[in-house]
Amino acid sequence: MSDQLFLKIIKREIPAEIVFENDNVLAFKDIMPQAPIHVLFIHKVPTRNINESMREAPQQILEIFSAIQEYTVAEGLEAPGFRIVANTNAHGGQTVFHTHFHLLAGAPLGGFGLSRSNMK
Repeated sequence: MSDQLFLKIIKREIPAEIVFENDNVLAFKDIMPQAPIHVLFIHKVPTRNINESMREAPQQILEIFSAIQEYTVAEGLEAPGFRIVANTNAHGGQTVFHTHFHLLAGAPLGGFGLSRSNMK
């Protein structure tokens, strides 16, 4: 089940290239990177998506973003910049239903390819 994938990574039951960890948050490289640096940040206590996290455990969002801040400063990503993305539910492109944030960096990132004409 895809929503168990990140729990297996947390428990070290399947391999992942972990780049950051503290008591509450784990970050690992995406296996299908969309940028030179593509890291997923997850909380060790799962929630399904951002909305559920905000309803049931809002402190998790702060803990994840604190970890992102610590990682980006330590890795020298703060000055050149980075992007944070969170897909939510099916229409948002979420495929693993464990709240997570994609950190993309390492090169100039283009726009989203959306224009007012195709946003209906």
